[in-house]
Amino acid sequence: MTGTIECRYYGRDFTTDEMALLRALIAADPQPSRAALSREFCQRIGWFKPNGGLKDMMAKVTMLAMHRDGMIVLPPPRGRQGRPKPIVFGPDTEPPLFPAPTALDEVRPLDFRTVVRNTREGKLWNEFVARYHYLGYKPLVGAQMRYAVHDRDGWPVAMLGFSTAAWKLAPRDRFIGWSPEMREKNLSLVVDNPRFLILPWVEIPNLGSHILAIVRRCLPGDWTERYNTTPVLIETFVETPRYTGAVYRASGWIRVGTTQGRGRYDTHMKRAEPRKDIWLRPLRKDWKRTLNR
Repeated sequence: MTGTIECRYYGRDFTTDEMALLRALIAADPQPSRAALSREFCQRIGWFKPNGGLKDMMAKVTMLAMHRDGMIVLPPPRGRQGRPKPIVFGPDTEPPLFPAPTALDEVRPLDFRTVVRNTREGKLWNEFVARYHYLGYKPLVGAQMRYAVHDRDGWPVAMLGFSTAAWKLAPRDRFIGWSPEMREKNLSLVVDNPRFLILPWVEIPNLGSHILAIVRRCLPGDWTERYNTTPVLIETFVETPRYTGAVYRASGWIRVGTTQGRGRYDTHMKRAEPRKDIWLRPLRKDWKRTLNR
């Protein structure tokens, strides 16, 4: 669509024509749901993923930010209102009564189970993370993959979550060599690792790096099967000075810089959050060439 630039969110410019279209879609009678609105907007402005799917999840996040800033007025959300129910901690996530293993040979081979929403495994993943991860539980952003890691006897030892990468991250983008246009084109090939929890009663030397080595091999195929897009780079954020990132360093990750402490969706530089080191892990040898073509 033509028109001058009216606003910019998460690395994308929106023209006056696009914003006029969005406001017209919102004003339609009958008024569409937020989900239908995001899909229709993506279709009309050609906002697609590299695999041809709609960027409707990103459209939802963008429209919520526009709504908060007074750029648009979204229709009220449909369905059940109010805050989500708090997670109730049950006996299945209590520390075990028997001594935990203390060596890798006692837990290998590890069993990586992909976690599906609204299943018992999914509810337990949420509960473990809410109970024992220092950041707690919150829904992952956009495309996502969760793993529950169990030992050879079926006991849980770790939880991992992967999701859509941060939209604009200067140290990462410089390290890759991205222009804004190339970042917009290839961002779907980068995934974030916002949650990595080894359960607190499991203290096994080298377990963390062993888990990261395994997930590095299985994630690309699992992500491709679910989203028809193969990631070539993982990013993660390590809060300093709370953690040193030693487990990532031992697994071949590269520290490329530090965040500015604003949060991944802060478009107006108002939020103050802890500064975090940025770590990257290539998933194949030609990752840089792939991200720049």
